[in-house]
Amino acid sequence: MLNSVVQDSKTATVIARWLAERNELLVLYCRLTGKRKDQVLPDKSQINQFCDILIDYVSAGHFEVYEQLVSYCDQKGPQSLQLLEDVFPQISETTDIVVDFNDKYSDDQAHEELMSQLDHDLSKLGEAIAFRVELEDKLIDTLAEHH
Repeated sequence: MLNSVVQDSKTATVIARWLAERNELLVLYCRLTGKRKDQVLPDKSQINQFCDILIDYVSAGHFEVYEQLVSYCDQKGPQSLQLLEDVFPQISETTDIVVDFNDKYSDDQAHEELMSQLDHDLSKLGEAIAFRVELEDKLIDTLAEHH
């Protein structure tokens, strides 16, 4: 589907790499939440690895992929551009949740103090990631459908 959406191979490569990073993020998220179901606290390195991928994924979206999509939507018509204008502010709201999570858990604060809040924060982050994925997929699907 990706190749039918974007004919430019550079853009397709950027988006494919970004989607692979998103998959890795989802796997790491599931591992973190799975440990919580087992009542096991993840260690700091697992949280740091997750935060690194989380920020890389969000950054790539904002600074590489969305820029490519804006350009593509601009070329392909007002319907795609309008969708992007409607969706982008919602995606940006999820970015705030991602950055807050990263700021809270990737620094060197006392590990035990934060763990009491981890379940709540992971839940909030999971909802934000799910919503973001839904919006991103809507953009890609709309491009495939209309162009």
